[in-house]
Amino acid sequence: MRRLALMMVAAMITSLTFAQKLQEKDVPTPVKTTFKKQYPNTKDVKWEKEGKNFEAEFELNKTEQSVLLNAQGNILETEVEIELNQLPSAVLDYIKANYKGQSVKEAAKITDANGKDTFEAEVMKMDVLFDESGKFLKEKKDEIDEKEED
Repeated sequence: MRRLALMMVAAMITSLTFAQKLQEKDVPTPVKTTFKKQYPNTKDVKWEKEGKNFEAEFELNKTEQSVLLNAQGNILETEVEIELNQLPSAVLDYIKANYKGQSVKEAAKITDANGKDTFEAEVMKMDVLFDESGKFLKEKKDEIDEKEED
């Protein structure tokens, strides 16, 4: 019985850490103002709440993108989908050596508020993160795939 209770608590905590879909009317005005100023011609924006922050997902020039903002409207990071050949060669070498027989499904370039770039490669339902030079940083379960399983 105790084990079941612990499992239920863990499941509730886990479900709260995932992004929550929002309607635009539920997004704070400073967030929407900054977003519209940076991306004035964007339509069909999907909003999510990630912890205390807000993420806008959208397509611009036929490229999937997202921007993460805090409640005050400050941009924390941007993410742009890139072609696999735009990844540093060290990333592809790492994937080949450490995920034998697997390929990269999608790739993205993430830029933080200070202009520092990180690369993300989706492999085996995992997001594998690398620094600007292609050095491995960490891997994490792909949140999109986790949401689809729920």
